[in-house]
Amino acid sequence: MFEQLTQLVQQYGKTAVVNNNAVPNEHNDGVMNEAGNSIFSGLKKIASEGGAEQLAGLFSGNSPIDNSNPVVKQLTQQLSGDLGSKFGLSSDASSGVAAGLIPQILSSLVNKAKDPNDNSFQISDIISSISGNSGQASNIMDTISKYGVQFGLDQNADGKLDVADVMAVAKTKGGIAGFIGKLFGSK
Repeated sequence: MFEQLTQLVQQYGKTAVVNNNAVPNEHNDGVMNEAGNSIFSGLKKIASEGGAEQLAGLFSGNSPIDNSNPVVKQLTQQLSGDLGSKFGLSSDASSGVAAGLIPQILSSLVNKAKDPNDNSFQISDIISSISGNSGQASNIMDTISKYGVQFGLDQNADGKLDVADVMAVAKTKGGIAGFIGKLFGSK
């Protein structure tokens, strides 16, 4: 996942970093590398500190991916601090870079994970990468499942999302891709 995250940082870094006069050109690559590292380590930290519900809300698309989102806030603060301390950027410059990168990268990450036609990111791979252990991954996936039940994806009304629900949707609503699309808010 880290490799794909780095690609997203490179994609969105042109505006927030390369074309930003507050970031000296000799630091462009370092700032973008730090952004990828900071996002990845920040997501891992949230997972390790019991932030399953926050991450589930983020990856299920049930909460906006903007500066009001607690995950976005935490990652923006972390990246801003890292850029200031490692590259000597002013508080305004580092905050501007972080605010310009984090929401775009996370939105793209979530949209790619939700897109059944895009195999570059899988939600289960993302959760496994950031959780570090099966207990945390299971906890996050359970929370995502809970949201799925709340949003009417429990096709057989047994109180959980499982293979039977996927099979029911597969027969009636566009197959597994339709189920996954419904789970993550796609139309």
